[in-house]
Amino acid sequence: MKSKTNKYGISHAIQRQQNIVSYIFLAPMFVFFIGFVLLPMAMGIVTSLFNYTMNDFSFIGLKNYAELIKDAVFQRALWNTFIIVIGSVPLVAIFSLWVASVIFDKPSGITSFFRGVFYLPVVTGSVAVVVVWKWIFNKYAGILNYLCTSLRIVDSNVDWLGSPSTAIWCILAILFTTSIGQPIVLYIAALGNVDKSLTEAAEVDGASRLRTFWQIKWPAIMPTTLYIVVITTINSFQCFALIQLLTSGGPVNSTNTVMYYLYQNAFSLYRYGYANAMGVVLAIIIALFSAVQFRVMKSDMDY
Repeated sequence: MKSKTNKYGISHAIQRQQNIVSYIFLAPMFVFFIGFVLLPMAMGIVTSLFNYTMNDFSFIGLKNYAELIKDAVFQRALWNTFIIVIGSVPLVAIFSLWVASVIFDKPSGITSFFRGVFYLPVVTGSVAVVVVWKWIFNKYAGILNYLCTSLRIVDSNVDWLGSPSTAIWCILAILFTTSIGQPIVLYIAALGNVDKSLTEAAEVDGASRLRTFWQIKWPAIMPTTLYIVVITTINSFQCFALIQLLTSGGPVNSTNTVMYYLYQNAFSLYRYGYANAMGVVLAIIIALFSAVQFRVMKSDMDY
């Protein structure tokens, strides 16, 4: 008796065996995803409804969220986080696209050199990067103060990281330099995959470089742009290491972010429930930002 086959000519028995093998190989990752992603997320949401401390674990409903609304430090941390996101994401995307547009069609040696230069801060350890930037921003021996005073930009040395008016912008500058490496590499790859026959035809028809880029290259690299914008947004919302190593949220909470304030409450004050409530709020904000970005950029997407 002839066995039944699917539309590809594969018997159902063989297909069933292939599916079982596939599920066996996927099982470890599935278990990892449940145990280290879904379960912690569910526990974070549940414990945000409790007064979870070292000495107490009592249900308090939405009181942690109500406290967040009244918490002046949290409001300042949230505002600082928005400044970091709004200030870094557009700059990272625009600068990365500009650099990639300039170097993607250069000889391979030149392109590889610049890719390596811009990607170096990404693969360098956070501690090493912070040590260098601490020296640059140092009030007494920093090169930035030396240049500014030598060029008469300022009359005396500025405490860049110790002043509430300048500390957040220093964090933005450092975050910018450490965030452009991956987008530049991705944009170079995306621009290199654009159909050259279309750009050459546009140039023959007399289209300017700007018009060629806007009408042909930009729609083709929109999926890459969406990925870069979303990932950069998430990373900016989760800015923590720079804050911890450079300023510890100071001075006067001028560089405090939601992630760092969450860390303080969880591991310094041992208010785990309150910290989890911040995590839930931050996750909701990130999801909303990502949804808006998908919605806005979806109309221009060209797959």
